[in-house]
Amino acid sequence: MALQVLAQETSGLTGNIGTGLAAIGYGLGAIGSAIGVGMVAGNAVQAMARQPEVAGLLRTNMFIGMALAEALALIGFVVFFLAG
Repeated sequence: MALQVLAQETSGLTGNIGTGLAAIGYGLGAIGSAIGVGMVAGNAVQAMARQPEVAGLLRTNMFIGMALAEALALIGFVVFFLAG
């Protein structure tokens, strides 16, 4: 009798593990994207401080880099919903 109860509890647990792993994967992807955006913005600000005359070009490149980093987070968000 105890084995049947144990088997019922573990079968319910394995049904939701895919959603949990997808959420963890998306969380890690979002953290990676945030680190990437921070690095891009920080380095762009340092470069603008060193050479103010190229601030316009650096700002454009910064926004492109940030958009590419955020695109990875959005892809992770879509994969999270597809897996869940």
